[in-house]
Amino acid sequence: MKIAASVYSDKKRPLKEVINDIQLHHVDLIHVDCNDDLNVFDDIKEIRKLTSIPIDLHIITTHPSKYYSLLKENPVEYLTFQYEDLKEPLVIPKKITGKKGLAIITPTPISVFNEYADFDFILIMATIPGQSGGQFDEINFKKIRQFKQLYPKKRIHVDGGVNAEVSFILRNLGVYSSVSGSYLFNSTSIGEALMNLTQREIDSQFKVKDFMQTREEMPLILHENISLNSILLSIEKSGLGFCLVENKEGNFIGLISNADVRKGLLKHIDNFNNVQPDEIINKTPFYVTENTTVNEMIKQIKLQQFPISYLPVLNNNNKAVGIITFVNLIKGEL
Repeated sequence: MKIAASVYSDKKRPLKEVINDIQLHHVDLIHVDCNDDLNVFDDIKEIRKLTSIPIDLHIITTHPSKYYSLLKENPVEYLTFQYEDLKEPLVIPKKITGKKGLAIITPTPISVFNEYADFDFILIMATIPGQSGGQFDEINFKKIRQFKQLYPKKRIHVDGGVNAEVSFILRNLGVYSSVSGSYLFNSTSIGEALMNLTQREIDSQFKVKDFMQTREEMPLILHENISLNSILLSIEKSGLGFCLVENKEGNFIGLISNADVRKGLLKHIDNFNNVQPDEIINKTPFYVTENTTVNEMIKQIKLQQFPISYLPVLNNNNKAVGIITFVNLIKGEL
């Protein structure tokens, strides 16, 4: 996940000194907030003289058209307009280069992106826009998952309340870029903050239920209706490489992975019809409960003798309530 430094969050130093510090620590992007102020392009021109780091410009305005000529003269790599403030149609001229994004605040549904499906990414404002040091609203974890399901080829940027523990979860959810302001500049050094934002071991009190894929999103089949065909269809449909099994009372029975199916087929290589679904269910998989903290989950995973790619999440009544997958996190660490 790329880290975008919100330069105006550093209110103690001149812009040149901030940019030099950012460049020294190899920050991925420079995030510039524009609250309907055309003078922002004076700073963009200065930034261009100081560094080649890509600029991530977020504009809050009622009339975006008044920025188009300046954007043609001063192109940026990432351009975002705030959806809720728009008082005119947002039709960005093709001559304006760079990736285009739509910024939305937490209460705004992601369905508004339908109108801007030709844009490259969405910017989810996890705190109040323009408010430095706000707390990340955990409801945005669900919005991120929803957006990825609806627009799998679009990127997700997040701004607001991103600290070390939030960053870990965002990486796990497959977020492309996160904006860091007060956390980055109020730390002992930018280098220390960057290390915290990208480290694999974090001290987090967020719980698994705060960001897990919910029951409605997980591959699930009933034990009473189980067959090799239903197992394969469930695994194929989810694209996750596994499915969960429960009985009609909703009690968790176990997990079936691609590897479990493969072992069953190899055992009956001469006649696949002899494969019994019950024999390929892993009835004692490693799992976590919904109230397990991220920190506790990581500690438990480290105790396992085999790699963990996904986890069932159960409640205190032995019922499956969600899943955690680590595909995005693994990709991000490569």
